[in-house]
Amino acid sequence: MTVDVGLYLAGYPDPIAEIAHRLRAVVWRATPSAVERIRSGWALIGYHLPMGRRTRYFAFIAPERKHVHLGFEYGVWMDDPEGILEGAHLKLRKVRFVTFTPDETLPEDSLVALTREAARVAALSRAERLAAFLDARGRAERSMGWTRCGD
Repeated sequence: MTVDVGLYLAGYPDPIAEIAHRLRAVVWRATPSAVERIRSGWALIGYHLPMGRRTRYFAFIAPERKHVHLGFEYGVWMDDPEGILEGAHLKLRKVRFVTFTPDETLPEDSLVALTREAARVAALSRAERLAAFLDARGRAERSMGWTRCGD
């Protein structure tokens, strides 16, 4: 059974549903080919990238009673130049997200850029993500003056 997104969001307070609809527009603007699916068991709207005959889950919008999350499945590997992604403090292995309350302004251009970055990272193979992670870690260590034995 397919649930209409508008019907799904109607179960939330109007300000929360409005944020979720605006975040949906951000995802569509960033990734027009994304496939949207209600994940009622997870209480979120999930987004998948078409990759040949398969799709890869890469983003989600998770409304709650007081706020809405825009999250990214492979967030730990994403470039986040503005440092707005959350999740490390919760010790989440790979997911990162941003959270919005009704009184906040959505930085739509920044969110579009993050969503495009999420799609780029999701399209990488596991080996490519690992290589990118190790490269970024090495750059960070070198910028702090750390060296490894044998370097």
